[in-house]
Amino acid sequence: MTDLTHIRNFAIIAHIDHGKSTLADRLIQICGGLSEREMTEQVLDSMDLERERGITIKAQTVRLHYQANDGDTYQLNLIDTPGHVDFAYEVSRSLAACEGSLLLVDASQGVEAQTLANVYLAVEAGHEIVPVLNKIDLPAAEPDRIRLQIEEVIGIDASEALEISAKTGDGIDGVLEALVTRLPAPAGDIGAPLKALLVDSWYDAYLGVVILVRIIDGEMKKGMKLRMMASGATHEVDRVGVFSPKMETLDSLGPGEIGFFTAAIKTVADCKVGDTLTLDRNPADEPLPGFKPSLPVVFCGLFPLDSSDYDHLRESLAKLALNDSSFHYEAETSAALGLGYRCGFLGLLHLEIIQERLAREFDLELIATAPSVIYRIHLNNGDILELHNPADMPDPVKIDHIEEPWIKATIMVPDEYLGGVLALCTERRGEQVDLTYVGSRAMTVYKLPLNEVVYDFYDRLKSTSKGYASFDYQLDEYRKGELVKLSILVNAEPVDALAMIVPRTAAEFRGRAVCERLKDLIPRQLFKIPIQAAIGGKIVARETVAAMRKDVTAKCYGGDISRKRKLLDKQKKGKKKMRQFGKVEIPQSAFLEALKMKDD
Repeated sequence: MTDLTHIRNFAIIAHIDHGKSTLADRLIQICGGLSEREMTEQVLDSMDLERERGITIKAQTVRLHYQANDGDTYQLNLIDTPGHVDFAYEVSRSLAACEGSLLLVDASQGVEAQTLANVYLAVEAGHEIVPVLNKIDLPAAEPDRIRLQIEEVIGIDASEALEISAKTGDGIDGVLEALVTRLPAPAGDIGAPLKALLVDSWYDAYLGVVILVRIIDGEMKKGMKLRMMASGATHEVDRVGVFSPKMETLDSLGPGEIGFFTAAIKTVADCKVGDTLTLDRNPADEPLPGFKPSLPVVFCGLFPLDSSDYDHLRESLAKLALNDSSFHYEAETSAALGLGYRCGFLGLLHLEIIQERLAREFDLELIATAPSVIYRIHLNNGDILELHNPADMPDPVKIDHIEEPWIKATIMVPDEYLGGVLALCTERRGEQVDLTYVGSRAMTVYKLPLNEVVYDFYDRLKSTSKGYASFDYQLDEYRKGELVKLSILVNAEPVDALAMIVPRTAAEFRGRAVCERLKDLIPRQLFKIPIQAAIGGKIVARETVAAMRKDVTAKCYGGDISRKRKLLDKQKKGKKKMRQFGKVEIPQSAFLEALKMKDD
C-alpha cells in the first residue's frame, strides 16, 4: 500500500479544445501506463462519440507511477474531465475526488468562458491550482499576455505558470514535478472504519455494475461486505482494482486512492452517485457530504418509434442514467406518440449525446418532442404548478400568471464580432448586465430567458462570431412573462408533440414558421390537409397541403358543363368524407425537421 505522502490526486480542467485529453496522453506515455504499441490519440476518450466529435463526455481516471527527481516513486491518480458547459456536473463530481487541479489554458486563445466556470468549481472544492499554458509551439502563442490575462480575469498567481506543448511533449516533465511538489497529499486514516465516496458507475455486460470510488478512510478488500449508506443496500465485493488505463485487479485499496470495485450488483437503483460506502459490520458514524443533485434545465419527451420497444427503452435509460447521473427521466404518455419518457438534460448538447448513445449503444429508434424548459404556473387559487411538458398546460382561464427561468450568460468574444453578438442577445429578449475588456476580447454578461437559448442560440452565436465566441451560463431566477401555449393542428387534430410555450409577441412568427415547414414535410393525401397554429381557440397561422386528385372529367368529350360539374361535385363530396375519417400520419423525419427551429 502506497504511503499517503506519496499519493497525488488531480484533475485536468480547461475550456473545450484546450488540450486536456492530449496532455493526459503524454502523461500516460511518460509514466509508462501503456506501451508505444498500445498508445492511441486521446486514449481516455473511449466512446466512439467522443472520438468522432473530438470532445470528452465522460470523465476518466488513470493511476500512474512517476519517479520524481528526489528519487521517490509517486502514485498519481489523474482524472481527465470534459470542457463543455453541458457536462459541468461531470466536472464537479470529479473535482470532489481530488485535492488539486491542473488549469490548462491555450497560449494562443487565452482564458475562455468555460475556463472561468471550471476554475470556480475547483476553488469551491478547495483545490490547489497549478496554471499550465499549452500549445506554446503554435506561431500565435503569446504566453506573457496570457499569464497577465489569467491574473486579471481569474485572479490567481500565474508567475510560475508552466509552459508546455502537449502535442510535441515539451515541458511535460515539469508538469509531473509540479504535481509532486506543488499539490497537497490526501488525508486519511487506514485504521478508521471504511468510508468511500461513490464517484461514478457504469454497466458492463460481463461484470454487472462497475463502481468508481475514492477511499477517504479505512481499506477496501475483496470479500468485504459493504453497505451503501443512502440506499441501505449491502453487497459483497468481488474484485477491487484500478485503471492504468487498462483494468488491473489489486488486493486492496487504501486511503487517498481512487479505484473501482464490482460486487455483482444487478439493480441499477442501488448505486447513487455521491453515496458513501462503508462496512456492514463496522459502519462509519456519518456519511460524507456527497454532491448537490444536478438540476435538469431542458426537457424533452423520448418515444420509441416501435411501441414494442418500450421495455427495451426503459432498461436502456436505467443503464444510461447509471453512467450519467445528471440525466433524469420519468414515464409519460402522449395521444400522438404512445408510451414514452419525459427526460431532463443539462443542455441541448447533452440531449443530443443521450439520443445518439441510445441509438448506438442500445440500438433504439426514437422520436423526440420539442425541447422545453420548466415553467412555473401560478393559478388563480394560489397553487403553483411546475410545467415540464407544454401539452399539460392547464386551462388559461385558471391561470393567474406564468413565470419562466432566466439565465446569467457570460460570453467572451473578439472585439470585431461584438456587435453581432449583442444584436443576437437583444433579439432573444436579453438584458445586458456588464461589458468589460480583457485585451482585445470583450467579456459581456447578459440575462436571457432560457427558452430563447434552448433552441439554436449556441449555433447562432458560433456562426455570428465565426466560432470565436465562448459561452457559459448558470440559472439565475424565475420571472413573470407574457407567455402562451402555441398548439399545432394537423387536419383539425392537435399534435401534442409539437406544442410549445412561446412569448405572445413571437407566437404568430413561430406558428407561421412551423406551419410552413410542415407543409413541405407532410406527404400529400387524397384530401386537403389544413395545418394550423392556434393560441387557445384563435388560429394565428394556416397552411394547406393540396390534395392529390384524379382527373374525373377526362372521359367527358365536350358536352354540357353540368355533366362535368356533377362529376366534380361527386369527387368533392368523396374527398370531404375522406377528410372526416382520414388519419394523417406525420412521418418521423417531419417531426425532427419541424422541431429544428431556425430563424430565416
